[in-house]
Amino acid sequence: SSSPDEEWPEVEKAEKLARGAALKWASGVFYRPEKLEGLGQYRSRETQRNSSIQSRLKSTVQSYLEGVSAGLEQLRSAAQEVQSVCQDLGAARWALLDSAERFQGLQQMRALMAEHVQLASVVQVLPQLFSVQEMFSHTLQLLHGQHLLEAHAELMMMEHLRDDILSQLHLRGLSSAQTTVLSYFGGLQELNESLAKQLWDIVGNSLRLVREDPVLFVSAVRIIEREEKIDDTLLLEATFLPPGRPKGWKQKFYQVLRETITGAHFHAPGTDAEGPGLARHLAMLQKDIVSELRVVKDLMVQCVPAHYNILSICTATYHQALTSHLQDILREDLDKQALFLLLEWALRVYHSPEMMGHPDLLPEVDVSALGPLMSPELVDQTERKYVVKVKASVLEWMQRTLEVEFKEWFREEEPETDHQGFFQSALPVIVMQMLNENIRVASLITDSLQQKVYNMALEELEAFLGRLREALAQCGKEHQKDRTLPKYYVSYLLAMLNNNLALSSSVSSLHPDAACREVPASLQAALDRTQKKACQLLLEELLLDLQPLCLQLPSRKWLSGSQLVSSMCEVIDKYAKDFSRVRKPVFTLLLTESELLVASQYLRALMQKKMVCKNEEERGQLCDRLLQDATQLRDLFCGLGLDQSQQSLEAVFALRELICLKDPSLLSLEVLGFITKYPDVSDEHVSTLLDLRGDVSKEVRHVVLEMMAQHPQVLPESYRPIFSTILVPAPELPFCLRKGKCA
Repeated sequence: SSSPDEEWPEVEKAEKLARGAALKWASGVFYRPEKLEGLGQYRSRETQRNSSIQSRLKSTVQSYLEGVSAGLEQLRSAAQEVQSVCQDLGAARWALLDSAERFQGLQQMRALMAEHVQLASVVQVLPQLFSVQEMFSHTLQLLHGQHLLEAHAELMMMEHLRDDILSQLHLRGLSSAQTTVLSYFGGLQELNESLAKQLWDIVGNSLRLVREDPVLFVSAVRIIEREEKIDDTLLLEATFLPPGRPKGWKQKFYQVLRETITGAHFHAPGTDAEGPGLARHLAMLQKDIVSELRVVKDLMVQCVPAHYNILSICTATYHQALTSHLQDILREDLDKQALFLLLEWALRVYHSPEMMGHPDLLPEVDVSALGPLMSPELVDQTERKYVVKVKASVLEWMQRTLEVEFKEWFREEEPETDHQGFFQSALPVIVMQMLNENIRVASLITDSLQQKVYNMALEELEAFLGRLREALAQCGKEHQKDRTLPKYYVSYLLAMLNNNLALSSSVSSLHPDAACREVPASLQAALDRTQKKACQLLLEELLLDLQPLCLQLPSRKWLSGSQLVSSMCEVIDKYAKDFSRVRKPVFTLLLTESELLVASQYLRALMQKKMVCKNEEERGQLCDRLLQDATQLRDLFCGLGLDQSQQSLEAVFALRELICLKDPSLLSLEVLGFITKYPDVSDEHVSTLLDLRGDVSKEVRHVVLEMMAQHPQVLPESYRPIFSTILVPAPELPFCLRKGKCA
């Protein structure tokens, strides 16, 4: 047999731990000799403590042992009782087996009992079944008399009877008999259809009925509610669904209401899609919708259950129908007035206190959650269509204005003048008023439309200026053919320059944002080109009057003291007086360009190789004449208001110095100073001037031209060319053969 230590290894382990702990404690207490005196005391105390622990352990073990003994006793008693029950069950089983044959006879009794119950049910409903046809007739009479609630009560009774019978047959699997029942109750279908027709007629006239006689409408709603409850009950049970269920009359109620609202107002626009017709149509819609929503809010809401949300349903129906209706109208090819009306109505009127924000509708009617009447994409598309239509109208109007403007040029009177005496016409006022008005009208709708119209206005104004320049050019060509027409050609050109200035100063006022009044670069360039074209035509006119005089110089007659330049001054003075009828910035420009034209024409005449000085005396005469002419012309332009420093006639004084030089050998130095001051002078120009002197040898000419080749000139950015516009006649080539030989 195994030792106790092998059977209980935990005991041995516990004893070792206890010994170890005791040794540790003892070594701690008795580490000094004097402490050994209390050894007896410690032993006595520990002995008492051990005795106490042992007694408690014995008591606990004893208690557990008693519990175990009681448990064993109870188990023994339970086992005896189970054995007794098993014996009783066995006896009962044998007794049931003995009497099983006797229960077979009860099966027939059960079948008879079920048959009896069915027959009793049938007998119970027989009076109702026999009276079905009579009830059909009575219900029809009630319907014809609009006693809807009574008719519906009888209809429900017959449906309940039919459904109860069908349910019983369904549960017993007698589907073949269901056809007979349905045939017998066939009149119910007709009654249902007749009742439904009356209900939907009532719902279709609900807005009128709630004002005049709400009883019928309330009855219809009560019937719909009854049917909705029957549908819900049958769907919840889900065991048997009778024919024709669910009826879904509540959804049909909403559908009929929506169709009634849509059909009453939102027909195809037809001939009303433009102009006054559309305005009347939209005004009628506004009036009718507000009126009908008032009826719904004040009267219909009281006739239907709260959970119908009838006001919200009607509001959403009007909103959605309007959205579709506006889309239908916008598919038509509308004019600008119609497009403007639609935009204004959808974006302004619809949400205003005159319509959906009407005090009588607030706060119950709220369309803010229904989204916009026109989507942002549709608004943008419609705005673009509107701008296209406005553009076509503006183009047509501007074209007509241009035609009228040039028609007036051929009148037998000068253009009108303003209070300062400057020539002008109505053109800038008409154009700017038209553009301003279109931009102002667009601002009544949206900022985006205003910006689109503003951009279009600038584009059209730029295109108009292009057509104006073409018309000016054409008029100039016609005038060249017959300078007597138009009679006041110069005056109308000056009026056009003033008009251009007026347009230029007014363009910035078109911008919707007062803080941003900058004129676009392309438009400013178009204005500048128009001004340049009108100035060019005026200078051409001046040139035509100066050319006959310029053709007469240089000549011996001119040298001897003719009135040629005085005549030129008279022509210039006449034109300057005309130019004074144009505003200052352009007047100064015309004066400057006229002076440049006169200077270049004078210099061109000198370089046409018409005359060569024969001797020093003629050179002296030429110098005097040049001085007198240049001084006279300079003084004239100074008197007209053009500062000497801005004049190109200084070139005539400089050229005179080349002619007056006594010693030809110094010409190269003089020419160097001349080309430095006038860097656009060419070799041909200098060579022609040397020819005019008549005393320059080939060697001197070669030195001068060589010097020019060594000192090429670069034109400064601010330099105004004068000689580059003057063409010198080509020199005649020497011909060695005699004419006879050529023959």
